[in-house]
Amino acid sequence: MEWIATDRVRPGPETCAVSGRIVWDPAQSLWTAAHALGGLAAIVAFPSWGGLAAFAVLTAVTVGAGHSVGMHRLLIHRSFAVPKPLEYLLVWLGTLVGMAGPFGMIRAHDLRDWHQRQRVCPPHPAHAAPPLRDMVWQMHCRFRLARPPSFALEPEVAQDPVYRWMDATWRWQQLPVAAVLYALGGWGWVLWGVCLRVFVSLAGHWAVGHWAHRGAPTGWRIEGLPVQGRDLPSLGLVTFGEAFHGNHHAFPHSAKLGVAPGESDPGWWLIRALERLGLARDVVRPDDRPRREGLVRNPDPRPALSCRTGATSPATAGGSP
Repeated sequence: MEWIATDRVRPGPETCAVSGRIVWDPAQSLWTAAHALGGLAAIVAFPSWGGLAAFAVLTAVTVGAGHSVGMHRLLIHRSFAVPKPLEYLLVWLGTLVGMAGPFGMIRAHDLRDWHQRQRVCPPHPAHAAPPLRDMVWQMHCRFRLARPPSFALEPEVAQDPVYRWMDATWRWQQLPVAAVLYALGGWGWVLWGVCLRVFVSLAGHWAVGHWAHRGAPTGWRIEGLPVQGRDLPSLGLVTFGEAFHGNHHAFPHSAKLGVAPGESDPGWWLIRALERLGLARDVVRPDDRPRREGLVRNPDPRPALSCRTGATSPATAGGSP
């Protein structure tokens, strides 16, 4: 069954998408600040090539296989399916990113998407504030609606004992990773592989979310909505494809985020590898579902090469990726 934000978020007659206020979230704020200080200590007090390697490898695995593939494309959008043990592993790796547990990630994602589908979207979920203010809002605060919609997880997720355990203990899930790092490299590796990794992941998630919603949409736009997605092609590799956010707004059901030739999407490469190995099935591609209402293709500002003459000519709009 395909689940999208509007399936889980259920507005009632009294729901208002704009009546609310931004409040400080002390638990999240202290969590973010503690990892920022620990990450700074790693760089200043424990410079180490081994620590740097632990940071790089764990960041790639948790952000790429975990957050992008496991949390986002698998658990939230159900754009493909894998055997349950592998699903648990991918989602657990996503929990290690340090943003929230499975239920918290689904809720935050879907409420943000619901806001961005409204005709009027408040500045917080729209990333409409200047960069520094938006960073503080996103990493240290939350938007509290006065009359929020109800929210209902699908029963197979809400009642899953493994996901309930992950969600209840998501911050504590760093401890087994810290124990292994300590055994391998002492406190320095713990600071590199846990604190710095978590803070960089949180800051990177904010940065992509902010800049992917600022400025004119690229590639695709949804007519009639104030919040549009932008693609950030230069960040495709380091974000494992998540920087193609304009594509994601256009095709939220798709497991493939880099939909055009040359759009590097390592998350999609992993899903394709799992599919070839027989571990992934029901993989949804951009054209496998009806297009969103109001979806239009923006003209490509780059000149297209004429095959016959070698000259350049204006790129044409429309067409399927």
